[in-house]
Amino acid sequence: MSSTRVLILGVLLDGPLHGYEVRKKLELWGAQHWANIAFGSIYHALGKMAQEGLLEVVGDDRPSGRGRTVYGITPEGRAEFDRRLREHWSEIMPIVDPFQVALTFMDRLPKADLPAIVRERAELLRAGFASYERARHAKRAAGAPRHVDECLELTAAEFRAQLEWLEQAVERIEHDDLP
Repeated sequence: MSSTRVLILGVLLDGPLHGYEVRKKLELWGAQHWANIAFGSIYHALGKMAQEGLLEVVGDDRPSGRGRTVYGITPEGRAEFDRRLREHWSEIMPIVDPFQVALTFMDRLPKADLPAIVRERAELLRAGFASYERARHAKRAAGAPRHVDECLELTAAEFRAQLEWLEQAVERIEHDDLP
């Protein structure tokens, strides 16, 4: 939940919002592609951080008092944001990808099938990458800030790196260098 907290606190630095507005801003940024955020967890996190004193309820956007709760960041929330943001800059985490599990056991597949299997993955990745790029350009056109676009660029670079690896892997398999 650490990344979810940083994202929510960071969004609220610009001013009070209700949960749906927080979600929409994170969707605009494409956070689901680079932050492993479940949008449904936003509402739970808002309530929990309010209980912890990191956020405060600053209003309700409906006159009946039964509408959407509007949250603002507290000084404690700002301090928590700063602390966690700095932690995130220095935290190194491996990228966990089920594909690496498949690589571990590539020697268990018939060698004659491997080039086609790797090529198929490359095609799936190309199709996914094309879809991702369209979404990325749409987000940029919709006004996602340039520095947020860098998160999407990093993901695009990871797509390209895996495609390059797959192309080289086919050659190595065909030359009996893999598995």
